[in-house]
Amino acid sequence: MMRSTDSSAHATRPVLLLGAGSRPYREHLLQRISAVHPVVLVDSEPSTWATPYLRREVTVDLADTEALAVAVKQLNEETALAGICTYMEHYVEAAAQLAERFSLPGTSPASVAACRDKARTRQVFAEHGVASARSHLVADEDAAVEAARSLGYPVVVKPRAMGGSAGVVRADTDAEVREAFRRASWETVLGLDAFAMRGVLVEEYLAGAEISAETVVLGPDDVRLAAITRKRLGAEPRFQEVGHLVDAADPLLGDAAVTRVVVDAVQALGIERGVLHIELRLTARGPVLIEVNARPGGDLIPHLVRLATGIDLAQAAAALATGAVPDLTPTHRRAAAVQFLYPPSTGVVTHLSTPAALRFERWLNRMVWTRHPGDRVTAPPHASIDDRLAHWVVTGADHAECDWRIAQVFLQVNAQVGTAAHTTACTR
Repeated sequence: MMRSTDSSAHATRPVLLLGAGSRPYREHLLQRISAVHPVVLVDSEPSTWATPYLRREVTVDLADTEALAVAVKQLNEETALAGICTYMEHYVEAAAQLAERFSLPGTSPASVAACRDKARTRQVFAEHGVASARSHLVADEDAAVEAARSLGYPVVVKPRAMGGSAGVVRADTDAEVREAFRRASWETVLGLDAFAMRGVLVEEYLAGAEISAETVVLGPDDVRLAAITRKRLGAEPRFQEVGHLVDAADPLLGDAAVTRVVVDAVQALGIERGVLHIELRLTARGPVLIEVNARPGGDLIPHLVRLATGIDLAQAAAALATGAVPDLTPTHRRAAAVQFLYPPSTGVVTHLSTPAALRFERWLNRMVWTRHPGDRVTAPPHASIDDRLAHWVVTGADHAECDWRIAQVFLQVNAQVGTAAHTTACTR
């Protein structure tokens, strides 16, 4: 059930935020939220970077639901909270549960739980006739092989409730399914395993371009597509995201089939409000759902949306968490893209650099090194998000101009990773 608050109070009462996350990928979100709301951060450890954006910080084990509820109850009694939100996949269920417990705005915990559990997501979609990949929840390797044979090769094997493409692999043979099942059983990313339901899915392989619909739900019957993100994936059999692009003029924003499947997914799951990151594949039979994330997208996607359109998804999420109606009016039409640099080989980082003149390019919004000399890294196809050496964000008039500018930075990046035998330079 949708709950509302006094709209005149939402800008002065604090918003409680669960988890700060890592600075390179999350600071842009907290910065935008704190610009319009006082923020109280609750996190498992004191943040090393978030303090300038906070009114207050409280340390509680976010995996301890009872301790978290006690802490939030005390905070709400001391200073009435306007709402509870998170941009971290780890804590979306806790945020929904706490909002319901303290009669704050939010969507139902059951809806959020259905997003976190990919097996439940598929079940809900099947029950409501939403276009989605055929899927089997399997208990062991033999069951995984049986499921793959029934679906027909190739298939995708993935963890039941992970994120960041961790453990997601295409398998073309029985032997590959067995290996993929073992990998999906243990692989994790960013500590998400502590908040994830165990299990492995074997799913139909969907051929086609992958996109995400950055979606704002204002009410059960009011679902808005704020932006379309064109995802750039590395080589299969893995599905590592190597970049994203948002173009305010993307024709898919007006595509009736994309809009219909997004709305169908939201309504089938019973999501009543919030900012969602909904992933799809554009197949020969039309757009097909991959998953629904009950939070803004990661990988700086909300930042790209703001650069390309002016729509602020971080502030929209905070507004909805307080019962307010966000402003979703686009203020400009351009494009923005992010590119991630993975190591050229597995080993120890020995050198990272770009020409000093690059920083003066107006179209280069940011260039961030996320690894440093001395760090040990793993190269694709076995790399994870943690192995990314850097990322950069560019803006442009359109998709093509962003692509050109991404390539210009690639040509000027010098990343060297040493192994026991040799050193490899990556300049592309």
